[in-house]
Amino acid sequence: MDWTAYSGALFDLDGVLTPTAIIHRRAWSEMFNGFLSGYPDARPYTDDDYFAFVDGRPRYDGVRDVLADRGITLPEGTPADPADALTVCGLGNRKNDVFVQVLSRDGIGPYPGSQHLVDVLISRRVAMGVVSSSRNADPVLRASGLRDRFSVLVDGDVAAREGLKGKPAPDTYLRGAQLLGLEPAACVVFEDATSGVAAGAAGGFGLVVGVDRGVGHDKLRAAGADLVVDDLEEVIQ
Repeated sequence: MDWTAYSGALFDLDGVLTPTAIIHRRAWSEMFNGFLSGYPDARPYTDDDYFAFVDGRPRYDGVRDVLADRGITLPEGTPADPADALTVCGLGNRKNDVFVQVLSRDGIGPYPGSQHLVDVLISRRVAMGVVSSSRNADPVLRASGLRDRFSVLVDGDVAAREGLKGKPAPDTYLRGAQLLGLEPAACVVFEDATSGVAAGAAGGFGLVVGVDRGVGHDKLRAAGADLVVDDLEEVIQ
């Protein structure tokens, strides 16, 4: 791809810069299957549910969608709910507790190809930001050694504080471009989730690059990706 056409790059975090999707999938599976064990007729949670309902979306939206798929309704609760509360927010907080435990125990590093691209873009003075639905984006970036490479971070906390709609709405990506001081058309979006790809496409960004970490090229293209790669090393010229 011709990088001279773009002044900025906005990266999703989990699955694009770092393989945190592995930790997220493990945490979601442990939380949901523990909860669903109390519903003998409910279909067990699998990685297919992660890609269909959870990947790239705000945490509570993911909980709500997985439960709805199984015909289970819980009170919404509030973000202050404890992790043992039988509410949408309680289950989301329970999953977050598991995620933090795994991250603290195992750590995380960036994908080599992603780190290489980030370093190349720094050398070319391309403005960069991270746009993530996760409220754990900052500790993940710090654990991976990438935090100081990004001047802008729009994460789940920023979205909640500023009332921004989560992906697939384009709001968080548009806010990222605004904080970089750039028009969306001047920015490239990098996403591995169909919801994030759809957000980039809806925001009118100059290029939306889908990174296939398991969703599939066809689904990423159908969601609006202009280009699909298996690794970000492929877009370095």
